[in-house]
Amino acid sequence: MLAAVRSATVFGVEGRPVTVEVHVSTGLPGFLIVGLPDEACRESRDRVRAAILSSGLVWPSAKIIVNLAPSSQRKGGSGLDLAIAVGFLAANGQVPVETVESLGFIAELGLDGSLRAVAGVAPMVAAMPDSTSVVALASFREAQGVAGDRVRVAGTLREVVDALNAEAPWPSPPEGEFVDDEPQLPDLADVRGQPLARLGLEVAAAGGHHLLLVGPPGSGKTMLARRMTGLLPALTPEISLAATMVHSAAGVRLPSGGMVRRPPFRAPHHSSSMVALVGGGSVGLRPGEISLAHGGVLFLDELGEFAPAVLDGLRQPLEEGVIRLARARASAALPAKFLLVAATNPCPCGGGPPGACECDEVARLRYLRRLSGPLLDRFDLRVGVARTTVDDLLATGGGEATSIVGARVAAARAKAIERIGTLNANISPARLDELAPLHADARKRLRDELERDSLTGRGYHRIRRVARTIADLCDGGDLVLDEHVVLALSLRVKLSVSSRERVA
Repeated sequence: MLAAVRSATVFGVEGRPVTVEVHVSTGLPGFLIVGLPDEACRESRDRVRAAILSSGLVWPSAKIIVNLAPSSQRKGGSGLDLAIAVGFLAANGQVPVETVESLGFIAELGLDGSLRAVAGVAPMVAAMPDSTSVVALASFREAQGVAGDRVRVAGTLREVVDALNAEAPWPSPPEGEFVDDEPQLPDLADVRGQPLARLGLEVAAAGGHHLLLVGPPGSGKTMLARRMTGLLPALTPEISLAATMVHSAAGVRLPSGGMVRRPPFRAPHHSSSMVALVGGGSVGLRPGEISLAHGGVLFLDELGEFAPAVLDGLRQPLEEGVIRLARARASAALPAKFLLVAATNPCPCGGGPPGACECDEVARLRYLRRLSGPLLDRFDLRVGVARTTVDDLLATGGGEATSIVGARVAAARAKAIERIGTLNANISPARLDELAPLHADARKRLRDELERDSLTGRGYHRIRRVARTIADLCDGGDLVLDEHVVLALSLRVKLSVSSRERVA
């Protein structure tokens, strides 16, 4: 007898529907899975057999063939276990075939018949929009965030069989209202001193400008970067869904509500490989840290310690907001729209107080050359961070809290979106005169910078975008004033070993 059951698998961050066809017939006993299964899929035959026997169901002496259609696409993961088991039971007559036609099954089976959660439930459920998904209890919130009421849960295979045979109702989903179990975000009020760095953080959040913090160890670069997500608004429904799909496909723990609603913060170690950062793999094209930061912040601490080839892999997603991976038999486009915040020391020894640097020009040049010009060019803001003074450390009270600065950021973002439909960092050079008109004094100052050869043409455009954001934060109207340009120039320090080198 033949039965077909719906399920899905994950490729990149997308769920792909799979039809599990099971044929049970007389002949030499055996259990064969075809349709390009990976090792985890092939091993499901042993898990399925043990789970069925442990559930008190019948395993006949018969020839069993399982086909994972479409057969031209490779299937991966253990999430097909439940679909294979239900398909076998339907083909063997232990559950009615008609009861499984409107259902999709996603779960791993334990040898005792228990249902276990798998990575990628959200995109797999989304791949079956016309089906009611049956998942493990632990996957309910994640599936509910995508499918709403079209979700059924069960703790064991026996519960699934009893519900399909109308011998018992479907188990109730986990009780309890949504509880925000995400950790509390650090507050910007904890930062002492650092007025210029705090301004850089605010401008970066308001305009979507990528930020590079340059300073010696202990100056607070990491402390500042970790407070960036608190300044960003909550994710829009579209970005929230995309971020949830990415985290689910990567097997990263989701909030108890099942959806990623806050901007994520990812801080990979500088020893991370190219695949770990941009994503990839030989079969499933798993998302990397770039995609996991979608809608939030990617923080690269000790930027100069990353492999140059790994850093250059950031250039395309920074421009396009997507990372395109291609392999011999497959390709995938993974979302990768994030705010890049990086921190680096000014030299190999870390710099420190004036006169304390032990590096010569050759060592400093070699260190800075690890950061390619095209990558540095993506940073609109390059802020120098000095060590906090003793007076600032001992002063009572801190600076402005995240809630106060975040309100200004939200207002500035609203102005930019109302004006052009996007953030100021995305203004094209052709529309700068229209969207960021300069006051006569501001234009003269920028002209002087260009004539002194201390600013390139590309840097000129970036300064104007940053000045536009500063004007929005100051509620300065449509005209960009000279004071806004001065602040924008102060947020773009030189990264060179010689004062003769230009600011890009």
